[in-house]
Amino acid sequence: MTTRYGLLVPHFGLEADQDLLVEGARLAERHGFDSLWVRDHLVFHPHGMEGTDRTFIEPFITLSYLAGVTERIGLGAATIIPFRHPILMAYSVASLSWTTRRTFDLGIGAGTFDHEFAVIGQAEEDRVQMMREQVLIARRLWAGETVEWKSDRYTFDDVDLKPQPLHPVPVWWGGATPAAARLAVDFCEGWLPGRITFPTYRLRMNKIREMCAEQGKPMIMTGAVPVTSIADTAKEALERLNVPGLIKNANAQKFWVKPKSGEFTRIEELDGSILAGTPDDIVRGIRRYQELGCDLLVFDLRMRFPDYLRQIEVLATEVLPRVRQPAAAAR
Repeated sequence: MTTRYGLLVPHFGLEADQDLLVEGARLAERHGFDSLWVRDHLVFHPHGMEGTDRTFIEPFITLSYLAGVTERIGLGAATIIPFRHPILMAYSVASLSWTTRRTFDLGIGAGTFDHEFAVIGQAEEDRVQMMREQVLIARRLWAGETVEWKSDRYTFDDVDLKPQPLHPVPVWWGGATPAAARLAVDFCEGWLPGRITFPTYRLRMNKIREMCAEQGKPMIMTGAVPVTSIADTAKEALERLNVPGLIKNANAQKFWVKPKSGEFTRIEELDGSILAGTPDDIVRGIRRYQELGCDLLVFDLRMRFPDYLRQIEVLATEVLPRVRQPAAAAR
């Protein structure tokens, strides 16, 4: 199995910086990373574990900017939320694909924060169904159809889209819940849960395989976005993380598999949702993901943005060459 490797880019928070974005993207491409990834928010209120700075650069603009300073590296979003009109979303994706000539992976989801939808008068919407409807419309437009649509949300006719995306756009449903896994199987080409512990990931993967078999369809793609921190020692790597914030966030995850105590109390219990330690530790974590069938790992370096370039270098030189070998050859 070949796993692809991406990087979450610093387009949000205190360290968001034009030069860091450019230098990081170029460095990632030189070192053979497969893709650059962005988040999506309309009104950005950071998670408690990631500070309080509300800087946030629009995802499609960020990826277009980075494509302009690189040559070929793939692009991805995890996850786009449904506050855009579906025609606008479809045009943004198609225009990005066409202008950059790159592959683009579209992660989608319902969004976490109600306030982002309240500000545009959509607080009462069923956002899961809204996202499904948006993608149904977008897929028809990307296929070159002239679309007429009438629903309680959207009504239009004689709409087409030119140019279409240069490459097929795989859609990944984001989220670690059982419902997200089901939606991914029913509706998407992939499942991308973001942070997730190994026990939870194993449980979801088993269920996804079962659902795919029941529907008579091939296994969908699966991925993860672990918070990542690399240092000379495990202690130093963990010191660079907001450990109390990560544990608090983990306990707010209603559908993660909990430890026997019923509550996360130690950072070691978050294994999988974070990859932290020496290069050897990171390799072992990636190997576990590979053994579970992971197709895509996006390294979330948000807590290491102050030394983002160095983290990319260490991943590229001390980790990726080892995990890109067959497991038997690497031993």
